[in-house]
Amino acid sequence: MLPKIAVIGNGYWGKNLVRNFHALGVLACVCDQRAEALQDAHAQCGVDTCTSPEVLLSNPEIQGVAIAAPAVQHYQLVKDFLLAGKDVYVEKPLALLVDEGKELADIAEKKHRILMVGHILHYHPAILKLKELLGSGELGRIQYIYSSRLNWGKLRTEENILWSFAPHDISAILYLLDEMPVSVTATGGSYINPKIHDTTLAACEFQSGVKAHIFVSWLHPFKEQRMVIVGEQKTAVFDDVESERKLVIYPHRIDWVNRLPAARKDEGRIVLLPAVEPLRQECEHFIESMITRTTPRTNAREGVRVLQVLDACERSLHAKAIMVKINETPTKYCADPTAVIDSGCEIGSGSKIWHFSHLMAGSRIGRDCNLGQNVVISPDVKIGDRVKIQNNVSVYTGVELEDDVFCGPSMVFTNVINPRSHVERKHEYRRTLVKQGASIGANATILCGVTLGQYSFVAAGAVVTHDVPDYGLVMGVPATLSGWVCVCGVRLAGVGRITCAACGRDYDIDANYCRGATHPSVCAA
Repeated sequence: MLPKIAVIGNGYWGKNLVRNFHALGVLACVCDQRAEALQDAHAQCGVDTCTSPEVLLSNPEIQGVAIAAPAVQHYQLVKDFLLAGKDVYVEKPLALLVDEGKELADIAEKKHRILMVGHILHYHPAILKLKELLGSGELGRIQYIYSSRLNWGKLRTEENILWSFAPHDISAILYLLDEMPVSVTATGGSYINPKIHDTTLAACEFQSGVKAHIFVSWLHPFKEQRMVIVGEQKTAVFDDVESERKLVIYPHRIDWVNRLPAARKDEGRIVLLPAVEPLRQECEHFIESMITRTTPRTNAREGVRVLQVLDACERSLHAKAIMVKINETPTKYCADPTAVIDSGCEIGSGSKIWHFSHLMAGSRIGRDCNLGQNVVISPDVKIGDRVKIQNNVSVYTGVELEDDVFCGPSMVFTNVINPRSHVERKHEYRRTLVKQGASIGANATILCGVTLGQYSFVAAGAVVTHDVPDYGLVMGVPATLSGWVCVCGVRLAGVGRITCAACGRDYDIDANYCRGATHPSVCAA
């Protein structure tokens, strides 16, 4: 049986909720203080009307309410209906204070009530498609997001433009990236009312290295609702004002000509989207959540995260654009106070960073890693789980370490084959890949552009100039293949069918390859 839902507020946006819930067969009552608004609702839908929310609170037939009242009333209305045992859909923002939002989320969980926030972009087919594209990696690594939500008029007196317009874009960006920003900076202007900002520009910086700018204004001469997502491989443009080109993918690229960047433009590819109304999808989701008693996509905790970003932006706005940090979750890794960790690093839980080490922006460290004293991790370096890097090692841009890699003390990576101090060669970095389980001895040097195979072993002091095969043991200057080692690190002796004396693993060994139970390796040196 379908639930019965009342809509509070039949104004500019509330009438759209009334229309959709009526079309879905669940609208039971419309509440508004204005007589003309109630007359319109009754004429269009033929449902009951009332002028006071208290009537709905005491009506046992009303199982849920959709609140489209002014934002300043959201907190008290939501709280009253949750305590009365009703499920609640509330338009953004959930509340005007973070603590109030958290309180509402706690009440909903304690009372086992559905509390859903009207962040409509979560139900927009373009945003859902963008989420799919980001998940598949089609755009490449995301670097930058820009969103603009501009219009003329619809001025507010109880909230500024940040709280009125920005929740949509903040919510969508958090959903697409699946992470909170670590810091925000906001600036804006108050032109009509000195106490109410009419335009704001918020800059968000994320742990993954992504940066986002959100520009909102109600003093723009025409309507604009656009989001641009810039990836390493492609750029996506979502323009909600467009009808035919609502989502377009551009395979623009940067080529290097004579060591200078040259922008190349390509034709955009229009992404076909289903012809559905996002608000209709949102209303259906609320009804489904009520029936199945499952947590909605835009639940109260998601609403609180948006409030945390809005609150940080507001504090930055009133402090003349000072950077405000956001601490959503406690740090799950351990770092010595002397370590320097730039904003935009991603560090897995259980990892330890010791004295005087430096992790630069964009670097990604996995779980349970151990970085010794005076270790430097350059921008955009990716390190897997359970990696151990001993003292005095620098891992430069272009190097990637997979899971379980060991880097001995003072070993050296390079990333340019022919360095000159007076020649800029950052665009010529060569990729060095150290595969799972490989070990590099103390004071060894790994020239850029090589691959160290799985569970390979580089002896102390060796200089590696060529690829090393899986399980290969190399030593000397330059390093040459000198034998094979087991996954456990014990040297394997002989040829043919060999069983490791230490752990019992079996290998097939020839002069140029070592093949484990299921993994072949051929020497390319």
